[in-house]
Amino acid sequence: MAQSSLFSRRKFWAHRFGIAPVLPMSRAEMEQLGWESCDIILVTGDGYVDHPSFGMALIGRLLESQGFRVGILSQPEWNSASPYQALGPPNLFFGVTAGNMDSMVNRYTSDRRLRREDAYTPGGTGGERPDRSTLVYCQRCREAYPEVPVIIGGIEASLRRLAHYDYWSDTVRRSILVDSRADLLLYGNAERAIVELAHRVAAGEHPRSIRDLRGTVSLLSEAEQSQWLNQPESGWQLLDYSELEKEGEHAPPLNVADRQHQVVCLPAFEQVKEDQRRYAHASRLFHLETNPGNARPLLQPHGNQFIWVMPPPLPLSTDEIDRVYELPYSRQPHPSYGGAKIAAFEMIRFSVNIMRGCFGGCTFCSITEHEGRIIQSRSEASILREIEAIEKQPDFSGNISDLGGPTANMYRMRCRSRKIESACRRLSCVYPEICPQMDTSHQPLTQLYRSARKVAGVKRIFVASGLRYDLAVRDPEYIEELVTHHVGGYLKIAPEHTEAEPLSKMMKPGIDTFYRFRELFDRFSRKVGKEQYLIPYFIAAHPGTRDEDMVQLALWLKRNRFRPDQVQNFLPTPMSLATAMYHSAHNPLRKVKSDSMVILIPKGGYQRRVHKAFLRYHDPNNWPLLRQTLTKLGMTSLIGSGKDQLVPADSQRFRGQSKKRLREGRKRR
Repeated sequence: MAQSSLFSRRKFWAHRFGIAPVLPMSRAEMEQLGWESCDIILVTGDGYVDHPSFGMALIGRLLESQGFRVGILSQPEWNSASPYQALGPPNLFFGVTAGNMDSMVNRYTSDRRLRREDAYTPGGTGGERPDRSTLVYCQRCREAYPEVPVIIGGIEASLRRLAHYDYWSDTVRRSILVDSRADLLLYGNAERAIVELAHRVAAGEHPRSIRDLRGTVSLLSEAEQSQWLNQPESGWQLLDYSELEKEGEHAPPLNVADRQHQVVCLPAFEQVKEDQRRYAHASRLFHLETNPGNARPLLQPHGNQFIWVMPPPLPLSTDEIDRVYELPYSRQPHPSYGGAKIAAFEMIRFSVNIMRGCFGGCTFCSITEHEGRIIQSRSEASILREIEAIEKQPDFSGNISDLGGPTANMYRMRCRSRKIESACRRLSCVYPEICPQMDTSHQPLTQLYRSARKVAGVKRIFVASGLRYDLAVRDPEYIEELVTHHVGGYLKIAPEHTEAEPLSKMMKPGIDTFYRFRELFDRFSRKVGKEQYLIPYFIAAHPGTRDEDMVQLALWLKRNRFRPDQVQNFLPTPMSLATAMYHSAHNPLRKVKSDSMVILIPKGGYQRRVHKAFLRYHDPNNWPLLRQTLTKLGMTSLIGSGKDQLVPADSQRFRGQSKKRLREGRKRR
């Protein structure tokens, strides 16, 4: 898996213009920099914040470090092409993204209600980006300059790179590359791909002709597919897994020899759209081909065209990721926004990202599909330099709000054997048990905490990222360090559920692991004389969850005196395994066969409301619905005011209270 360094290429000639204070968003800014044109223009659905936590800033500064002149079109109007002509035509290509979130997730709740606010927009105003932003932006770029190539990327494009179930339209949609008519799609953390692509396009290659670049998706015509892949002299071996296994039959093994010349043919778009079993089957095949050490190219027919997916990009080395995060970001929103607040920036402005990736494999989460399972960690020295830079900011109060990443405590964790890591096809390194090959030592992270606290001007460092408590319980010293110095009274963790069946569909550990972590958390809190609390998060209406499972979860919450304030139903995001379950009612964690049994899926507005109501069992507005459900389940013994009962009986007193709160809730809405 050897690859040249991210920064080893000769810089493009335009590097002589130097470093921009911020990447320009107007012709006037370009003129101040002495630019006649941009080499690359990045179009984003987010407000432009020149900070490495914002994807377009990171990609823009990385391309700048390669010598390219990069402009930004942030949240352009989409009713005409003229805003896309503001900087003139780019010399190389447009790079289009919906932003740090899928635009449909950004704009709609799990109940498909339009959100009023947008955390990535100056002032928080909603409606500053269109639905399916990537598609709309691409169309306008084409209208503005038909001859300029268009490249798509970011999380929306990444998670929609194949035929995928779309929750908001309740249908299977084509690959976003087909619908956007873009020339190339870059998925995952695309630093390697975008750097090589930019240099190759600058050297005269057209993006449509680039088919050998890791981390990219391209579109082949029927003639191209036949000429390039079906000829014996091509060297490719096509493995057709479009059909389901039948009882008594076995598909050819996936781990056959000479993998580097094999292509896995997925069921066609038309097949997965019409056949839910095939959709689950395709999802399983895709997830088995996500390890950069052994993944093979994927081919998925879409009518008379073919989606060609190259294997994932190779992870960045520590030196490379250090340099990416230490590029000359201003670490501020673009000056044109004036004093307008951007909530997403306010949340992370005094935080430090120490790693990326997650090997947890939770089926409802898209981090693994986007960032991969191999942890990429920054060096301690680089992290401390960033803390020192934050400390110099005039409005810094002395508190680092977070020292983490996708997962707070996977820093420096990795498989003990690079050979085993390259050959592994597990969907999770921690489920059903933590892999014995995984180095779960928290010592580097504990040492990082201790070093960070010594930085001059730093008063407190908090850990706000999600914590894998099943890993933490293996290292009580880490928990003691965390509890003693880095918890601000409350620590958020995510058991997600208490019952075995839904947990098995989530690939999450049993609740006993939570108890072990809580015991250590409480013990070390008492030891240092602090009153601190755990805030557990749970998911309602996840695939595989019965009404009875939600009853047991609600009883557990009451026994443990948890009263969740904000709760959310499961949101089926594109590409995730749980979304495949939701749509297909089949389990892609196992082989999907023609006779596979269906699993229970809480669907429909009523059942989803019921499951959500159980998480807020204490809210009088939910009592009528819960009483109705408990009666239907034959659990009327749980209706009453006893300590082992869930909701009060339907007395006049409680009915009046419920109606009063319901009226108040309607007025607030």
